[in-house]
Amino acid sequence: MLSILKEGLKKGLQLTWTLGKVIFPVTLIVTILQFTPVLPWIMKQLEPIMGLLGLSGEAAVPLVLGNFLNLYAGIAAIISFDFTVKEVFILAVMLSFSHNLIIESTVAKKVGVSWWLVIGVRLGLAFISAVLINVTWNGGQEQAKYGFAPDNQVVPEGWMEIILQGFQTAAMGIVQLALIVIPLMVVMQYLREKGWLERFSEWLAPATGFLGMERNTSMTLAAGLTIGLAYGAGLMIQAVEEDGVSKKDMFLAMIFLVSCHAVVEDTLIFIPLGIPIWPLLAIRLLTAILLTAAVGFVWNRMKREKRRRSLSHEY
Repeated sequence: MLSILKEGLKKGLQLTWTLGKVIFPVTLIVTILQFTPVLPWIMKQLEPIMGLLGLSGEAAVPLVLGNFLNLYAGIAAIISFDFTVKEVFILAVMLSFSHNLIIESTVAKKVGVSWWLVIGVRLGLAFISAVLINVTWNGGQEQAKYGFAPDNQVVPEGWMEIILQGFQTAAMGIVQLALIVIPLMVVMQYLREKGWLERFSEWLAPATGFLGMERNTSMTLAAGLTIGLAYGAGLMIQAVEEDGVSKKDMFLAMIFLVSCHAVVEDTLIFIPLGIPIWPLLAIRLLTAILLTAAVGFVWNRMKREKRRRSLSHEY
């Protein structure tokens, strides 16, 4: 048990350092830029588009950073601004569907799924979900409270105060990250050592039938659901090669996973942003299940129809 704890702590610290190198400078730069004419001008140009999604112009910053970098960069940008609970929730849903697009879409291509298809599905889900939430939810107008992040109620005066506030916000973002990532890595290490990942794969096997996939796809789903597309790339590619997952099943698995991957970690990291996370988790899971089941149903029906026509031609 001690060795598991040590290894988990080591991986947690390594991941905190790796991600912190992104979060700290992003938070610092964004916090400083919002007090210059540059960022306000850009956000003003984007306000009409953001308005359709129920967001203010500032929301463009975390969306761009989250999509091109990762969730942590997006969150780092979020805590640099004052958003309402509704805005943060919409941003959280959008970034859950659509983040780290370049790396994670490249992973999809390695397992035989179109790079452009993955990006199109993820961006489509992000924008559709934002519009639907904006239209159907009238609440969440109060200002979001960002956990341990400092309250920026006092407007800094002069460059020294602005830079100091940037460093303070960035440092607290790293502390918040470490408090979530390190325990999470310890738990994940324990689950790996005790073979729970393999058991989870077995539990998922019956669900693959409902989603239109064969049972041998369960390991791919387990890897993507638990540790994500980027971190789980090796496990996913290995599962494809060793388990003989068909092109159709891998396509359906990726449709599911681009909608809902690293479901525990990607949901937990939004806790400090002061939003309800159960609806966030439910939206991701239901979207992934319904979308994959629908695509699987159509694919299998077309396949049966093609086989029926082929048999009728033979006779």
